[in-house]
Amino acid sequence: MKRIVIIIALAMLIKPIVPVVDYVVNYDYISKVLCVNKAKPQMHCNGKCHLMKELAKAAESEKPISSDKKDSSKQETELLFFLESPKLVFQPHFFLIKSSPNYNYSNLYSHLECYSIFHPPIFS
Repeated sequence: MKRIVIIIALAMLIKPIVPVVDYVVNYDYISKVLCVNKAKPQMHCNGKCHLMKELAKAAESEKPISSDKKDSSKQETELLFFLESPKLVFQPHFFLIKSSPNYNYSNLYSHLECYSIFHPPIFS
């Protein structure tokens, strides 16, 4: 049972790589016969166009059918409501001095000068 699960898992992982392996193995045949851009050698396609087609087919076959049905039947609509805010107008305000400033200086600072120096008590 364990081997069957491992084989199925490996098959699922290897399936997308099959077109690349086929391209590498049959490079000469694909680049000379199957390449779409044979007439334009300056493109240096060398069959990469055929590889891209094969990879697209492999990706298309991997999509589950049920997800395609869900995507096509369900459609989301997004609504966006917009409310225009009123414009803000900044007007400059000039403060006019209507009264003359009070230039009287009041000295509220006081200082007590003490000429004696405090000495902590000495314990012997």
